[in-house]
Amino acid sequence: SELLARSLFACGISTVLQTTLGSGLPLVQIPSFEYLVPAMVLSSHLSLSASTNRNGTAVASACPAPHCTVTGSRAALLREVSGAVLVSGLIQLALGVSGMCGWAAQHCGPMVLAPTLSIIGLSAYKEAAFFCSTNWGVALLLMFLAVTFSQHLGSCRLPFCAWPQARRGSTEPSVPTLRTFSVLLPFAGVCIVCAILSHLYIPWESLDLAMAQLSWANSTFHAPWLRIPYAGEWGWPLLTLRALAAGIAMAIGCSMNSVGCYVLCRRLLRAPRLPPHDCNRGLCMEGLGSLLAGLLGTPGGTAASIANTCATGLTQAGSRPSVQVSALACVVLGMSPRLAGLLTRIPLAVHGGVLCVTYAVAVGTGISYFQYADIDSGRNIFIVGFAMFMALLVPRWLGTAPAHLATGWVPLDLLFLSLLMVPVFLTGFLSFFLENTVSG
Repeated sequence: SELLARSLFACGISTVLQTTLGSGLPLVQIPSFEYLVPAMVLSSHLSLSASTNRNGTAVASACPAPHCTVTGSRAALLREVSGAVLVSGLIQLALGVSGMCGWAAQHCGPMVLAPTLSIIGLSAYKEAAFFCSTNWGVALLLMFLAVTFSQHLGSCRLPFCAWPQARRGSTEPSVPTLRTFSVLLPFAGVCIVCAILSHLYIPWESLDLAMAQLSWANSTFHAPWLRIPYAGEWGWPLLTLRALAAGIAMAIGCSMNSVGCYVLCRRLLRAPRLPPHDCNRGLCMEGLGSLLAGLLGTPGGTAASIANTCATGLTQAGSRPSVQVSALACVVLGMSPRLAGLLTRIPLAVHGGVLCVTYAVAVGTGISYFQYADIDSGRNIFIVGFAMFMALLVPRWLGTAPAHLATGWVPLDLLFLSLLMVPVFLTGFLSFFLENTVSG
């Protein structure tokens, strides 16, 4: 709950910066998957190094008290991961100030955007399946309600949902209420159903031992009601060569994810093409958010949320004030670890259902860009097929045999492993390189 509160606090401030001084798009900032993969690669390497002594035998590291948070090697591990987040924020800030982000976005044609956006959506399928597997009935119920409200009843208008216009003094026709709340209403309804089932002691959710240890009672009741996070409370970020390598991978992956999110948001809201200066400002604000997150000691920076952007496409409610209200809510939750811990009571199956609905929009948006290219061309067919296939194959290969990637220098190994485990980087790099080098 402490880490979650600090992350929410940084994300709320970063969202305000993004919507006011950054790209100006209604984008919620969250710790994305592109931060998670390098952080896991770095932490797994540090844990492996700390769990063996000089003789090569395992050394147990236990928490001395039931309520302790970060001790011993865990504190050093968290500080080094926070150092990687700090490095990623500095690199993102440099990419935005130098204008490289806007330059790269201008050279991303349909043959780059189509596979990249599609892979951004497909890259979450394993996480969505894992979350849904706790209870497929709950996940399917949420998906059924979301699809019904946003697609089948998308034009349904309720007469009491009308308000007077400020300029003309007349009454505007009622808005398509069910489409506007096509994510919120199913989410709230399914959470109520899960709460009722839990109150009736019906075993509706299947959790393994590892998830059972992360129970809400153990993590929330010991957290304080009010604690304002500040830099250096858990120690300053630790900057090492390993943290530098992981930070570079975080910055590259999240920058690609953010540029794709900017394009995706503009596309879903039917807005004009993103100017280069807006892209550069947006990346600068994300860099500042990641700097704040690293100083606060969180294991993840801030990046534009694909799920919230796709939810905007479903609801067609692209309002910056609504996003700023959510940013204010994140800041309030970030100052209360106990309230932030309440978010852990949301069932995993609900998360899985939301991911299935929202990330499907990203896949479809990527496919829609094929209409602007000659997809019958053998060159274009090869670029799309090769980039998408390798983006799915290489992380799978490295996930099963990570030891095969060994250059002899640990920081370089961590950099390559962190980059090659991110499908967005592989798709964006391969499609951008082939599109701008292969003639045709």
